[in-house]
Amino acid sequence: MHPMVKEVLITEEEIVARTKEIGAQITEDYKDNEKCPLFVALLKGSVPFLAELVKHVDLNLEFDFMDVSSYEGTESTRDIKILKDLDRSIIGMDILIVEDIVDTGRTLKSVIKLLENKGAKSVKVVSLLDKPDRREAEIVADYLGFSIPNAFVVGYGLDFNQKLRQLPYIGIMKEEYYL
Repeated sequence: MHPMVKEVLITEEEIVARTKEIGAQITEDYKDNEKCPLFVALLKGSVPFLAELVKHVDLNLEFDFMDVSSYEGTESTRDIKILKDLDRSIIGMDILIVEDIVDTGRTLKSVIKLLENKGAKSVKVVSLLDKPDRREAEIVADYLGFSIPNAFVVGYGLDFNQKLRQLPYIGIMKEEYYL
């Protein structure tokens, strides 16, 4: 375990097992669609989850990336910035937003609205983690890995000031490093 981590909350094995289940459900839900869904991964935290997820989706699929930010350190600034938009038109497409964590929900709500305004046929959310105790905007993930308590977590894409994303598990960070 990394020295900045107090405890492992979700192991790599648990993440992979749950991601397989989510992939199977997405496959079932979209198997009869004429067009493949577009997975829109929100950078940077969702990349490990996206990489694991697409291995377990038995469909023709495409993915693209958006870079959307509203955090500095451990707190939301409530100032949502789109640093990178999609590289293509999404008119008439089924979109699956791939997210590392649904926290306040404010950023995700803005991204959903943006994609709907761009003409998406449907927009659904696939999130590895959900932290419902911090919710400020009404957001519910359509496909969810794990609900977690209100703790500062790192690993599997989640970071502290751009570090610790590489950890193969979700860990609760020691408070002395961020308080």
